[in-house]
Amino acid sequence: MTETEGVPTSPRFRSLAHPNYRLYFAGSIISNVGTWMQRVAQDWLVLTIPGNGGAALGITTGLQFLPVLLLSPYAGVVADRIPKRVMLQITQAVMALASLALGLIAAFGAAETWHVYVLAFVFGIGAAFDAPARQAFVSEMVGADDVANAVSLNSAAFNTARLVGPGLAGLLIGLGGGGMHATGWVILANAASYLAVIAQLRRMDAATLQSPRPAGRTPGMLREGIRYLRGQPKMMMILVLAFFIGTFGMNFQITSALMATEVFGKGAEEYGVLGSVLAVGSLTGALVAAGRAQVRVRLMMGAAVVFGLAEVAAGLVPSYLTFVLLCPLLGFSVITVLNSCNALLQIESAPELRGRVMAIYMTIVMGGTPLGAPVIGWVGEQFGARWTLILGGALVLVGVGLAVLVRRTVARADVLAPDLTTGSTPAVAPAMLRP
Repeated sequence: MTETEGVPTSPRFRSLAHPNYRLYFAGSIISNVGTWMQRVAQDWLVLTIPGNGGAALGITTGLQFLPVLLLSPYAGVVADRIPKRVMLQITQAVMALASLALGLIAAFGAAETWHVYVLAFVFGIGAAFDAPARQAFVSEMVGADDVANAVSLNSAAFNTARLVGPGLAGLLIGLGGGGMHATGWVILANAASYLAVIAQLRRMDAATLQSPRPAGRTPGMLREGIRYLRGQPKMMMILVLAFFIGTFGMNFQITSALMATEVFGKGAEEYGVLGSVLAVGSLTGALVAAGRAQVRVRLMMGAAVVFGLAEVAAGLVPSYLTFVLLCPLLGFSVITVLNSCNALLQIESAPELRGRVMAIYMTIVMGGTPLGAPVIGWVGEQFGARWTLILGGALVLVGVGLAVLVRRTVARADVLAPDLTTGSTPAVAPAMLRP
């Protein structure tokens, strides 16, 4: 056991020794449970409106995630210009108001499809500005030494909520009669959960935050962030890897559904089991990562290789049981990759540019899924469900190779670039060229 600021913690939970992070962590657990509850309730609400089906569900999800794809890079600029603690209170309030409006409309039995569409889009705007600020705020609460641990604990909290929230939402909707009114009350519970985060943010001691000086308003701030990334070999490698993982590897909703129904002939209950065991693997991976003293590039790349191979293997397994047994490994390996990417980017990035760096990362990870999902879905339709996993895993392995190549190329270009002041070409440093 170690002890920091009077709070004893094990190394696995060492970030909780920071008072500000303890406040944030407690609030985020409540909010994450509420968010998973709303995901279930919102989908159920859409289906309770007469005339709606799968298309309406797809439009709702698309509208909620579209702002993340479109606005996250600009949200990163804002995150570098405004104190992140202040920005997070604003974004949490926006999402709370969107949930409050939708919950009230549903609770009174007046919800129509267009209400859900509009409020899902508004919610997505709040989420788009929240994500980069939230990711970059971690290092301000705990410092560089504990960033990796805090990222892992955040992931553990998210996956714990993923296990608890959907089941709790289903229970409450059932107790409420299963109709539109019941979904409204569950969504209202999520609206209230954001107050926990806002309250904890306000209770923080701003003087102990390791916050960089906010960037001034200057033209081309987004381009500055992109130029900065293009000159960082390790960061470019991480972004390439994240693109292949997010675009082709993380289509579990499509691949699991197709495998459960088309290959193994199972129903909704067995499909639900797959989501649960994936979450168990992810939670385990997050807790194991929290026990590591530091994050290494080799760990990130090794986990990516394991994930790619496990996904290919999942497409070849002969039975539903063996598929279930592979799912925890998929969850474990992919969360190890993503946590490593997140932590390394925060550690490596300049503090004054961290908001923009994390925004570009979130755009690649979350924005890649809408691009890759139609491709994976088409492959499943044309060649069979197994090929959605085989191709996805193979492309992840291709991404690992390309990521290494990009790092070497960027490093070589950097050390060979002419010195603009002398016109000379510096000697190549072998250490710069290592993967």
